[in-house]
Amino acid sequence: MPFARFLLLLFCCFAAGASAQTTAISGTVRDSVTRAPLGFASVFLANTTYGSTTDEQGRYVLPDVPPGRYDFVVSYVGYRLYQRSVELRGPAAMQLTPLIAPLSNQLREVIVKGRRHRNISADYWRFVALFLGNSSFSQQCRIINPRDVIVRYDARRQRLTASSARFVAIENRALGYLVRYHGFQFEADLSQQTVTFLGQPVFSELSARQNRPLWEKNRKTAYYGSLSHFLRAVHDDQVTAQGYLVQRTRQVANAQRAQADTLLRQQRAAAAVGPPFVPNDSLLALLAEPRLYRYVYTQPMPIDSVRRLGADGTHWLRFTDQLLVTYGNEPPDPQYRPPAIFISTTPPAPTKQISTLYLLRPGGVRLLANGQMAEPLAVFTDGYWGFEKMGEFLPLDYSPYPPLPSGQKP
Repeated sequence: MPFARFLLLLFCCFAAGASAQTTAISGTVRDSVTRAPLGFASVFLANTTYGSTTDEQGRYVLPDVPPGRYDFVVSYVGYRLYQRSVELRGPAAMQLTPLIAPLSNQLREVIVKGRRHRNISADYWRFVALFLGNSSFSQQCRIINPRDVIVRYDARRQRLTASSARFVAIENRALGYLVRYHGFQFEADLSQQTVTFLGQPVFSELSARQNRPLWEKNRKTAYYGSLSHFLRAVHDDQVTAQGYLVQRTRQVANAQRAQADTLLRQQRAAAAVGPPFVPNDSLLALLAEPRLYRYVYTQPMPIDSVRRLGADGTHWLRFTDQLLVTYGNEPPDPQYRPPAIFISTTPPAPTKQISTLYLLRPGGVRLLANGQMAEPLAVFTDGYWGFEKMGEFLPLDYSPYPPLPSGQKP
């Protein structure tokens, strides 16, 4: 079942500045009840490479952090995940002493029961395929702590869910990262072909130095053509210069196919209490029709139809219907095949990366300078961006551009 259709990735808010100045965050992690320091807790800025572990006295330091807004996270077994937004404005160091709450006895019991859970092999591997993806880079990813992942399938609702009381650790040999997803929650609706997952990931570099040139090359491949790259191009008014064609598109349900689906359900229900059901040729012909028609406006959309500038100088992503986004500077991954929802036959291998962007907030969403959104849940994607999953997942502090002197912008 192709799941490139609606992949929803929930990212934290992050907006690093262009300044070369950095600062540090430090402090002590303590129990919120006893105030005792907690050693060996994970402390990190979500979705970045900035992370550390507390020492035996609960102390930590996150050095060399650029100014910007971050999600500060503390994870410790037996305690609730601690999260707060922080903003670093200059070189002055920030002191944070998080007080994290222990789990209730009821929640501890749930975790213990979860550890006793044994995944059904078919369900687990279906989860792995939907979460990691099927791209060339995804095939070089693996979950290194499968026993910490609890996978369940609800056949009645056709829902596949996964979670972890600790974290899910993904080793990406294509990009050279180890990603630990804390607070991980995953759900796949098999009937709607949608995948959602959320959590607080932290990245660390793999250690094989001889692979670094290949990793740098692959990271650029993953970045260029990505949603982050596109949104940065929109923010900077560089859409065409960066290789994108943006067109307005809308989808319309095929009434004949909907009628055929209804008739098929009715005849199957009748066959359950009567003679066997065999669809006739006319019904088979209607069932071969696509469920949706896509109308594409051939004229490229000007930047003012995609990006609006606020009175305070902010940049907003705002458009009508949906955006059909074509990236022409790089061929698609050899493993990619577009989902067959607009055509009735198996689609041919594509020659360009084509994605659809849906806006869920009528008023639009504010764009940050690094290609991120102030509200990541304001959009979802399908097509090529839905195909790219963990194999192409980069930290938000990654940039293919060399560092710039303080005050300059790319």
